[in-house]
Amino acid sequence: MSFYQLNKSDRQNLVDQINIHILTDIENKSNKKIIQYFSDEDTYIRKTAYLAIGKIYKSNEKLKKKILAELNTLFNSDNEKIRQTVINAAGEIGIVDFPPIEHLMEQGLFDLHHSVRNAVIGSIKKMGEKNPKPVVAFAKKYLHHNDKEIRREICHGIELRGRKHPQDILPLLKELQNDKTARVRNTLVHVLGQIAYKKDCLEIVITDLKNWSNKELVADALEEIIDVHDRYKNFAVKTQDEARNYIEQNF
Repeated sequence: MSFYQLNKSDRQNLVDQINIHILTDIENKSNKKIIQYFSDEDTYIRKTAYLAIGKIYKSNEKLKKKILAELNTLFNSDNEKIRQTVINAAGEIGIVDFPPIEHLMEQGLFDLHHSVRNAVIGSIKKMGEKNPKPVVAFAKKYLHHNDKEIRREICHGIELRGRKHPQDILPLLKELQNDKTARVRNTLVHVLGQIAYKKDCLEIVITDLKNWSNKELVADALEEIIDVHDRYKNFAVKTQDEARNYIEQNF
C-alpha cells in the first residue's frame, strides 16, 4: 500500500516510524533502514526519509558528521533512487549549511540519471530561497559550462529565489541571454516569466530587461510574461491586461 493510500493517522504513524528508524541508524552508524527508505518505489516514502535527515541535521549537532559521511557513502550507490534521495537530503541540509554539501550538488549535476540531475534543480530552488548567497555563487560557476544541460539546469534551479527577489538572479540570467542552445534559451524565457508575476516583481524584471542587448530574446520574454499572467491568474498580483499595459507604458 502506497503512502497516500493510508489514512491520515496511519500516514503520521509511518512518518514517525521512518524518523525513528533513520535516527537509530545514524546513531548506530548503520544504514540498513536508510537504504530501505531511500530506495523505496514510493516517492513520498523517499521524501519522508530525506526530510527526516534534514530535521536530524538541523537539531542534533553531534550527528552532523555522521550524516554527512553517510550521504557521501550512499551517493556511490548504483541505485539512482538512492542517489536522488541523497541529493534531496543534501538540499535540506544546504538550506542552513551549504558548504558541506556543495560537492554533492556538483556531482549530482553530472550524474548519468535525469532523476538525480532533477533533484539538483529542486535542491537549488529550495536552498536558494532560504540560503541565497552561497547558492547563487555556486550557480554562477556553472552559467557558462560547456554542457548545455548544466547551463539549463542552473538556470532552472535559481528560479524560485527570483520569485521573491528577482534582483538577486537577474544578473545571472542576463549572462545567458545570448546562449545559442534552444533548451537553455527556452528555459531562460520560462524563468523570466516565472519571476515576473509576484508582488513587485514585474517592475524589477521590466526595468532590468531594458538593459539587455538581445532584443529578440527580450521580445519573447515579454510575450511569456504577459502569457504567464493569464496562465497563473489565480496567483498573479496583476491581471493580464494590467501586465500588458504596464509593459506597453514602461518598456
